[in-house]
Amino acid sequence: MSEHIVEPLTEKMIGTLREASLLLTGNRRRKFQAEVTLDYLDGSPRRAERIFGWGRGTVELGLHELRSGILCQESISTRGSKGIEVKQPAIVAELERLLTNDIAGNPMSEEKWVRSSLSRLSEKLREVGYNVGRKAVGRILRNMGFSRKSNKRKQPRPKCPMRNEQFEYIALQRQHFTAVGLPIISVDTKKKELIGPFRNPGQRWCREADEVNEHDFPNVAECKAVPFGIYDVTKNKGYVVVGVSNNTPEFAVNAIVKWWETEGCNQYLRAEQLLILADGGGGNGSRSRAWKLNLQTRFCNRFKCTVTVCHYPPGCSKWNPVEHRLFSYISTNWAGKPLRNLEIMLGYIRGTTTRTGLTVKAILDEATYRKGQKVTRPDMEKLSLACHSACPDWNYTISPT
Repeated sequence: MSEHIVEPLTEKMIGTLREASLLLTGNRRRKFQAEVTLDYLDGSPRRAERIFGWGRGTVELGLHELRSGILCQESISTRGSKGIEVKQPAIVAELERLLTNDIAGNPMSEEKWVRSSLSRLSEKLREVGYNVGRKAVGRILRNMGFSRKSNKRKQPRPKCPMRNEQFEYIALQRQHFTAVGLPIISVDTKKKELIGPFRNPGQRWCREADEVNEHDFPNVAECKAVPFGIYDVTKNKGYVVVGVSNNTPEFAVNAIVKWWETEGCNQYLRAEQLLILADGGGGNGSRSRAWKLNLQTRFCNRFKCTVTVCHYPPGCSKWNPVEHRLFSYISTNWAGKPLRNLEIMLGYIRGTTTRTGLTVKAILDEATYRKGQKVTRPDMEKLSLACHSACPDWNYTISPT
């Protein structure tokens, strides 16, 4: 029955027909496989088994039922009209051919996009003899794994050759400090929040939605809050200092000082070493001279404590524990709730808990921190700073002088 052959099967057509078969069940699938075998494989169940992986016995039964009229009498879609892809399975391969030059996708995943509109595709199919509308084309495309998607931003980052090495080194440092019972904290600054009647992303259960300003203009806000989070990795406790000034190294170190004075020194009696896990940028950045100078003068020298700092590689802030074990729960707790004043904000932070036992304390820091603290080379030479042999730009120890 060579007259049934439409065109030679390509690898794409084979994959499309195989996927279309998986979307059907029972006698629908049996009839579809039988029709494809007749149209493309001269009615050979053996070739259908070899090319598509279909059961030979199932194909033979479908061919017998199709030729004897059983499947024609017992319609596949007894509860509705048959789709054109079932009545004319070759349309799937034809649509695949039309999309050959219109498909774009991510080479690292199964995401695909189609440039042509449904109306344009239906017109092209009608030109080659298929009476099909745009809704049917949309259904077939969804069965083929396509869907409507908007653009997704993707910021390309250069590959970091020392990324794995740094993650392994951080794991070793955490293991060492945990084994000897020394404190480990993860620090970072959460995004700034406008304080006032402004919309807060998210939803919450309530009878009436809170009314907020139509626009989020900073000049009408009470202030702009800067939450600096300190997460105790061992104790599963959070400590947040909410500032109203700038996110500077001085502010970051002062927040750590406040945590140590009220929590750290009581939780870790006689501890003379501290491990800090931090991102690579911001007020606690790996390249910030002011961050290292303030750690030396305001923390190490004052409390006679040696501080080891490990920074996460660029683009890896999501692995910093403070992000997913503290900030994420705070954001969930105040989702959909306007931060009308600082007391409300502090209340939401203090009310953040989890089933695993997380508790959070929060204080307000109303001091003014100026940007652009100057640190000269002689100032840096006075620091008691020792870079580690592994990734020295990201790992260093500051000792009291």
